[in-house]
Amino acid sequence: MTDPIQDVPRSMWAVRVRAPGGAGALELERIATPEPASGEALVRVHAAAITRDELTWPADRLPATPSYELAGDIVARGPDVDAVAAGEAVWALAPFDRDGAAAEYIVLPADLLAPKPSTLSEEESAAVPLAALSAWQGLFDHGGLQGGQRVLIHGAVGGVGQFATQLARSRDAYVLGTTAAAGADLARSLGAHEVLDPAAFAEGLEPVDLVFDTVGGERLARSPAIIRPGGRLVSVAEEPSRVDPGLEVEATYFVVEPNRSQLDQLGALIDAGDLRVEVDSVYALKDARAAFERSAERGKRGKVVLRVLGGVADA
Repeated sequence: MTDPIQDVPRSMWAVRVRAPGGAGALELERIATPEPASGEALVRVHAAAITRDELTWPADRLPATPSYELAGDIVARGPDVDAVAAGEAVWALAPFDRDGAAAEYIVLPADLLAPKPSTLSEEESAAVPLAALSAWQGLFDHGGLQGGQRVLIHGAVGGVGQFATQLARSRDAYVLGTTAAAGADLARSLGAHEVLDPAAFAEGLEPVDLVFDTVGGERLARSPAIIRPGGRLVSVAEEPSRVDPGLEVEATYFVVEPNRSQLDQLGALIDAGDLRVEVDSVYALKDARAAFERSAERGKRGKVVLRVLGGVADA
């Protein structure tokens, strides 16, 4: 390792998935602490957030460590790393093709690590990257949203939808959102100009420039008809069905990608008070099974987060 700021143990606690089977397949184990190669940094994980369905992702590389959103501090850098400094507090979305952050340490490409928002705790910071980057990339990279345009967000108070509603409003778009009646007040408080019934959103609706879908299903299927010619349909939930070419609507499905620059911009919005963050609950790392069980429940408001630093006492 290059420039360690303290002794790093040779082994660490990590949550491991050794076989398909949901939360019951999780085990807390001691494994070798990874070492950073060229261009990488070793991060001591303080907190890691979990995604509701990530234990159902393809299991072609088990055993593996789950959780791809994290906040922590850099304890060592590999060769050729100048973008970050040892001791720096950082947050990140980890690449999906490597072990995740439900562990005491994680090695990541240094160019994906961004300074942690100063106004958030580690647990709050860990709850942001995947959902907020999904919202950013869906609205702006794939959706091309501009100020003054009309955008309809399906699932406006869900994990991704909460950030999408706030980000669209911050760009001076006219924001419409679908959500159940119980979420209507929250959607308005996040910035939605109009809140629509998911079952009847298309009735009498003036055409929109962009539909950003976070739920899939019938709402996605019925969306092309309410998009103006030349408009866009973007989903992070599932691949849209074939759209009638006569509608002149561009349809896109995408998977979120790590992006340091976008995290920098999201962090600035958070520290300026322009972006709210919701955490549903926090569990110690040793209670990862209970955390994943909670993440699968309905009715949450915000992310379920693992407290990693100090979260393995009496493990």
